[in-house]
Amino acid sequence: MKLGLHISNFTWPDGAQRLGPTLAEVASAADQAGFERISVMDHVWQIGVHGPPEQEMLEAYTALGFLAAHTRTAKLLTLVTGVVYREPGLLAKCVTTLDVLSGGRAMLGIGAAWNAEESAGLGLPFPPTAERFERLEEALRICRQMFDGDETAFQGKRYRLDRLLNSPLPLHRPPILIGGAGEKKTLLLVAKYADACNLFPGPELQHKLDVLKRHCDTVGRDYDEIEKTVIYRFPDSPAEILEAARGFQSMGFTVMHGGVRDAWDTKKFELYRDEIVPALEAL
Repeated sequence: MKLGLHISNFTWPDGAQRLGPTLAEVASAADQAGFERISVMDHVWQIGVHGPPEQEMLEAYTALGFLAAHTRTAKLLTLVTGVVYREPGLLAKCVTTLDVLSGGRAMLGIGAAWNAEESAGLGLPFPPTAERFERLEEALRICRQMFDGDETAFQGKRYRLDRLLNSPLPLHRPPILIGGAGEKKTLLLVAKYADACNLFPGPELQHKLDVLKRHCDTVGRDYDEIEKTVIYRFPDSPAEILEAARGFQSMGFTVMHGGVRDAWDTKKFELYRDEIVPALEAL
């Protein structure tokens, strides 16, 4: 079982003046502790489950570029990018740039977007649900094509690109993770295009995996080649983390990805380095 650190709250002691140095310390500590990946949200306002919209929020790909300079091994991604916030050609370029500058550690986390309030507030596009999913599928095709170096023009219902030039190419093809658990559309797109999925824990978790497997059977995809990751808010108790890991592992999950409470207190990561990560590796 691998761990991912999700940094979703930047309202830390000492405010914006120390936000950069603190974020660097957090990322470096998590990297050295053995977290296999580090993610940030792709929001421009804070979201309700973490706090009011006025709290500090960083633009995702600027933040990931900063994290690349302060880590050495952790993969870097958004959890997840709202597809309508960037044109897909630019998005593929953002992820490719992150991959090249990080030495091949970028992933593309992507979804259909949901936060209408922040979109209206800052004038970002937010079309109806059906159109967002159409855009998501076309963006997935475009990103895959650009990561592979195929410059062939793309003509879709929502996007038209005359030449998919992407130079330099990524050092390694960035894995694509789709976030969300919608059974009719999202999990079908996972089966068709994604290298990984990210699901929320709960009583329907096994059912969601079963739905994904049926979609894989329908489209002729090997279910086992899709990485299963689960959002998990890490408690302070190592025993609780290990117990949860055993349960998720029995369902086929290989990554627990979530927040560490008061992550700005980087001493917390010593426990992960010395006790939790070695125990998880032994599962």
